[in-house]
Amino acid sequence: MSLFHLLLVAVIQGITEFLPVSSSGHLILLPSLTGLQDQGQVIDVAVHVGTLFAVILYFWNDVRLALMGIPKMLTGKLDDPGAKLAFLLAVGTVPVIIFGLFLKVSGLDDAMRGITVIGWTMLIFGLVLYWADQKGPTVKTASDWSLKDAITMGVWQAVALIPGTSRSGITITAARYLGYTREDGAKIAMLMSIPTIIASGTLLGLEVAADANAALARDGAIAAFFAFIAAMLALTLMMRLLKSVSFTPYVIYRVILGVVLLWIGYSA
Repeated sequence: MSLFHLLLVAVIQGITEFLPVSSSGHLILLPSLTGLQDQGQVIDVAVHVGTLFAVILYFWNDVRLALMGIPKMLTGKLDDPGAKLAFLLAVGTVPVIIFGLFLKVSGLDDAMRGITVIGWTMLIFGLVLYWADQKGPTVKTASDWSLKDAITMGVWQAVALIPGTSRSGITITAARYLGYTREDGAKIAMLMSIPTIIASGTLLGLEVAADANAALARDGAIAAFFAFIAAMLALTLMMRLLKSVSFTPYVIYRVILGVVLLWIGYSA
């Protein structure tokens, strides 16, 4: 792959992974709308690794707290903040793993990669995000995260396996619906992405390990680096903007893109 192509894929993944606009949808659309070759699963794994390191670094204090709490969690002692956080993150990841395996085994994951599917999910879930953001109360913070809310957000997160939905978007939507502030809802959604990306990256990595070679490894390292940089910038910008700006700009983008994709899909 050319450096430009690697840079393009990495930047798209890095920016859209954590913004509520769907990274998978944009990566699927890239070859469809530009004529570029599909980047392949090796590069997909690489850019996911890059974004994973970005979110871990950005929320390192919370990640470290959860990691330190894992031993207590494994003994069933959830009175420690770290153990509680680790437990809730694990619980919130279960639905997406179960639904992901179902889609993989059934073959539905490939069937849902069309432009019209992405167009509809962009449009519908963009409007749902707007509704939840405008109507949801702002009474809860990250410290209020409960088992019930983790399960609810986990189920919503599983829906993001449908391309165009946006993992961060749907979990933020759930958080706002449950009454979390914009900043804390986004923070929880970002933390939930860590075990989810690890799970999906591991699955993809096992599939492509046999096809890896020196050239692909080099391309993957370049893509991961640029995805890391783009993700850090996107995360920093979004979290800062949430102090004064709602999710409406992302909704507008989703609605416009959704309408354009539906027009392309149904007029082809």
